[in-house]
Amino acid sequence: MDILRNLVRKNIWNLKPYSCARDEFKGEARAFLDANESAYNAPYNRYPDPLNLALKEKIISVAGYHNIEASNLFFGVGSDECIDILYRVLCNPGIDNAVAISPSYGMYGVCADVNDIEYRTVPLTPDTFAIDTDAVIAACDEHTKIIWICSPNNPTGNSFDFSDIRRIYDTVNAIVVVDEAYIHFSVRESLVEKVSEMERLVVLQTMSKAWGCAAVRLGIAFACRTLIDIFNKVKYPYNINLLTSEYVNNRLDEFAQIKAQVNLTLQLRQKMADSLSVLNFVDIVYPSDANFLLVKVTNANAIYSYLCDRGIVVRNRNNVVLCGNCLRITIGSYEENAILIAALNDYTDK
Repeated sequence: MDILRNLVRKNIWNLKPYSCARDEFKGEARAFLDANESAYNAPYNRYPDPLNLALKEKIISVAGYHNIEASNLFFGVGSDECIDILYRVLCNPGIDNAVAISPSYGMYGVCADVNDIEYRTVPLTPDTFAIDTDAVIAACDEHTKIIWICSPNNPTGNSFDFSDIRRIYDTVNAIVVVDEAYIHFSVRESLVEKVSEMERLVVLQTMSKAWGCAAVRLGIAFACRTLIDIFNKVKYPYNINLLTSEYVNNRLDEFAQIKAQVNLTLQLRQKMADSLSVLNFVDIVYPSDANFLLVKVTNANAIYSYLCDRGIVVRNRNNVVLCGNCLRITIGSYEENAILIAALNDYTDK
């Protein structure tokens, strides 16, 4: 508790949260006359559950997590809200800093800039994209509040050993955030259950990737109850709308279908890697634990433009550190992948 108190901004720790109408009543109501809602167009006339406890319990049950309760989950409007709230809760603008591996997900840096937080990046090792744990630790100081580790990482696609993450956690007195947006495509186990024993660990997941709900916008932060309680104090009262909750609830009932879709994506990922590796303008197809491949080619800008002219959109990572002449290619449907490979087979290296 004292460790977290020292990491959380003082004004946030002492914050008295907004108390919404539904927070102040417990039990079965016969009439809702407290929130100035319309009496018509049920159920969408009512404000949604501010904590979504039933949905959180269902996520835990479907995922089969142990030693995790609803009080260990925070819902955000996508993982981006979870990222932003970590900055707002922990970092004093203009004073504190965050450390991140590089290359990695761009929103860590964008949110740091929005919140006036110094953002320090530590390059991964060339080609293998491993964490330089000594360099990460050396980049931290007494004002480091957050360390960002995306695993599997975007855009490199690789996962990191827990031993490296644990060493950083044990050495630096900061919140270590492991972003597991792509964990369902990896053979490695999630670190979600570690939050019950590591109070400075936050694990992020999302419904956007394996669950196929990018448009629905639901991100999840797993953490100790103390941190989750603070996140709930700071978030807007009704950040997750009823339509999102209903859709996710129904999607959770399709878990078997999701697993089948993930398995198909993994098969198509290997097929894509095999098809790309034989092209004469492809230098490296990097190993991936995600639903995409990072591919080093002879001329990323030219190939990207060629594909765009044919209505095929991939991600050009040529200007990203350690990713010179690299394209990031999402594993699509069988038909989408076939369109890409056919176009690349017709490409003449220039």
